[in-house]
Amino acid sequence: MQYKNPRFFALMDLDDDGRLKNVFWADPRNRAAYQYFGDVVTFDTTYLTNRYGMPFAPFVGVNHHGQSILLGAGLISSEDTETFVWLFQTWLQCMDGIAPKAIITDQDRAMKNAISIVFPESRHRFCLWHILKKVPEKLGSYGSYKTGMKTTLMKCVYDSQTREEFENCWDQFITPYNLGDNVWLKSLYTEREYWVPAFLRDVFWAGMSTTQRSESMNAFFDGCVHSKTNLKEFVDQYDNALKKKIENENVADFHSFNVTIPCISRSPIEKRFQDLYTNGKFREV
Repeated sequence: MQYKNPRFFALMDLDDDGRLKNVFWADPRNRAAYQYFGDVVTFDTTYLTNRYGMPFAPFVGVNHHGQSILLGAGLISSEDTETFVWLFQTWLQCMDGIAPKAIITDQDRAMKNAISIVFPESRHRFCLWHILKKVPEKLGSYGSYKTGMKTTLMKCVYDSQTREEFENCWDQFITPYNLGDNVWLKSLYTEREYWVPAFLRDVFWAGMSTTQRSESMNAFFDGCVHSKTNLKEFVDQYDNALKKKIENENVADFHSFNVTIPCISRSPIEKRFQDLYTNGKFREV
């Protein structure tokens, strides 16, 4: 790939016996896209641990149509701090030393450590969906879970507009339900700046609060690759999947330049959005 295109970036990490430990690559398009859409990146390794036991680790962003885009990918041999540091540093090198302004991951400790080492200035957020998915398992055994506890927690998370509001609401959640000793809630509270929306409002997140972009990117590779795919095949199929992605983006570009969605009001602001936004984004507005 590098021979065919000098802007293609790949780096391999070998162990002491010269065996492949980790590999990272990004094609020229991934690198170009990062210049425009590198503000917010989601990173997730839950997909496709292949038959070599190497998790697939894609860096995913979102483009001007709201579509998921790939910003480089790796196959890694383990999910420890050292490996993530190697991967993040390699990715940073590939992207000319420009760190993302914000990054979303799950609550993985090793990832958190590596991000603080390699991207100390980037705002790091935990995937809200992964946290809230654990609520029934962690709190379901309490008698008052269904009679108000869950509702109070969700209200705290989603309805608090400021940090102070969240703090007050959290007190009103913990005290009446005697949750002061709950270890899981204690750890969540300690790390509240990483996941509570009220603490994250000052940062641009491109409409994302979860790693579901990474997971939808995984869905996008489904049908092309599975855990039995060998590495050579994986690279070819990966390439095919990317071509399909580019096609979708081109179609959306074409529509945005050639199809005008009519305004539904006389508001000059709406007219301005119509002129400036892609159709996908204008529909949201």
